[in-house]
Amino acid sequence: MNRTGTPRHVIFGSGAVGTALAEALVRDGESVRVVNRSGRADVPDGVEVVAGDAADPAFTTAVADGAAVVYQALNPAYHRWTQEFPALQDGVLAAAQAAGARLVSMDNVYTYGAPAGRPFTEASPDAATTRKGRLRGEMARRLLAAHRAGRVEVAIGRASDYFGPRGGKQSNLGDLVFPALLAGRTATVLGDPDQPHTYTFVPDIGEALALLGRHPDAAGRVWHLPNDPHTRTTRELVDLAHRATGRPGAARLRRMPTFALYAMGAVNRTVRELIEMRYEFEEPFVVDSTLVRERLGAVATPVEEALERTVAAYRAAS
Repeated sequence: MNRTGTPRHVIFGSGAVGTALAEALVRDGESVRVVNRSGRADVPDGVEVVAGDAADPAFTTAVADGAAVVYQALNPAYHRWTQEFPALQDGVLAAAQAAGARLVSMDNVYTYGAPAGRPFTEASPDAATTRKGRLRGEMARRLLAAHRAGRVEVAIGRASDYFGPRGGKQSNLGDLVFPALLAGRTATVLGDPDQPHTYTFVPDIGEALALLGRHPDAAGRVWHLPNDPHTRTTRELVDLAHRATGRPGAARLRRMPTFALYAMGAVNRTVRELIEMRYEFEEPFVVDSTLVRERLGAVATPVEEALERTVAAYRAAS
């Protein structure tokens, strides 16, 4: 691959976040390449899709040669994070460093641990007690160390639990909620639905990561990606989604019993990995995104509109 033939933006990962990011960049008129294992992805017209292993620095360096911005939007199988995620990030880091590109990395808020009654801000300490939380904290620290050493420009975007088009199985506001609401059945959620909980709309994640790639003041730190400033309970959000389906009355909602989670985890590795994260849904879980709104101008889609768009996407896919 030659330098003149490489798009300005190279995205590693084609899941919900990588696809939303590609869509945001195309709307901005940018040239985009998406890299995944299969070489196939549901991306906008004009986006090139390349197959390869992001853990191979020789491959990543070649596929991103000449890029201006490189994005880490990878998400290995939930039960394979410890084994796969560090090498995948290292491969993307090597690519950005070799190209002299800015690296924008998608992250989550696991590294903070339990909120203990306090909203999370970018200044919250790393206090994770879970395996996945400690892993994400270490991965972020390695990226920021590379930035401080002058090896590469880095900006990290952290989102809370996400929802939206292609939200899927790992979202608490995903496949256990929207198909049930559309069919008039009872929706199921993890944890206490009456606790305030911050959720981030997937298209807002894509727009914000694109912003981190171009804003002159974005590099060198962690940013919480934009959320609704008014944190609602999971039940309130499900009720709003139910109204968006056009069905009368209130939504029927149940919480998944803890024993059921353990029983499912015995045969489902993804569910098994969710068990250590269940603390997120048992107390108020608020992620403050004031900084990105005030410093960079990123704002969240109004939650009613976001839920309407999510319902429409699930309806179209059914």
